[in-house]
Amino acid sequence: MLRVHFSDADLARTRLCTDSDPLWDIAISLHRLQTRQGRWAYAEWHRTTRRRLREQGLERAVRNVLMPLYPRGRYFPDFLTPFQASEGLDAGLEAVLATAPRRVRAEIGVLDRVQGAPAWAGRLAERTAREEFVRLLRAYHDVAVAPYEDEVQARVEAERAARARAFMDGGVEGMLAGLGPWARWERPVLYVDYHPAVDRDLRLEGRGMLLVPSYFNLQRPITFADPDLPPVLVCPLVHEPPATAVPDPSAAPLTTLLGRARAATLCAVAHGATTGEIARAAGVSASSASRHATALRDAGLIASTRHGGSVLHTLTPVGASMLRAAARRTGTGVP
Repeated sequence: MLRVHFSDADLARTRLCTDSDPLWDIAISLHRLQTRQGRWAYAEWHRTTRRRLREQGLERAVRNVLMPLYPRGRYFPDFLTPFQASEGLDAGLEAVLATAPRRVRAEIGVLDRVQGAPAWAGRLAERTAREEFVRLLRAYHDVAVAPYEDEVQARVEAERAARARAFMDGGVEGMLAGLGPWARWERPVLYVDYHPAVDRDLRLEGRGMLLVPSYFNLQRPITFADPDLPPVLVCPLVHEPPATAVPDPSAAPLTTLLGRARAATLCAVAHGATTGEIARAAGVSASSASRHATALRDAGLIASTRHGGSVLHTLTPVGASMLRAAARRTGTGVP
């Protein structure tokens, strides 16, 4: 169990990451490769990534170098997922390179005590060894993460839409209370279902917390082992994505394909919408909005999740792609 202690200042400084964190994506996707648990949720990714790793000649390096440093257990070194990676892959890899040798040696020592570290891992304290390691991280990212960036980002945007609704209903505390089945908010503590071998308290002490939605995280949140690092909680994703480009629902291609009401329904769902909001946006009754949403859901264009007393509809990657394509055709959105 992880107990995160919030003050009023922490609540004011708590925020949700706007993008997926590429180094956390690397770390947790490596965990996905190390277990069959939840394989059903990532079957296509797992099959395709394994094939691409073989084709690129990376399979042995991933098995012998990366997996031992990112074990699916209670600990892996914090320096592998630096806070700077929230600014992008390049910033994160530069932070890995810039890690002080003393810190690298200390965290590898913790890994060795807790999980067992490979004999060569201590060499990562040397700059040249870390440069080679960073090249491997980039190559792995290109194969296992980058091809899924659109879907990952779309899911992050959907999560932000759901959390924004919780925030509007109940402020930051409402957002924390609605995080998911893995967390329970009892002011001023967030109780988090954590690794079963870990029982700890994390006191934010006015720093706030960055919530990082993770596409590859299936069950339990993760945070840094070092309580002095900027507080981060990497959270499982449970929602489907909205689109960033939303066409005019009356745009001819979309209307011709779906009909006016369903085109309007799809556009209304772009940033998350309840059935009532769809009805108002499309100018139809609530029962008609429900039927249109069901038809789009059956076609794989939207997903529906219960949110409090209502149902929140968001786009699937297919639905998001359709809206982006329509936006490009009509010039109403960003390519």
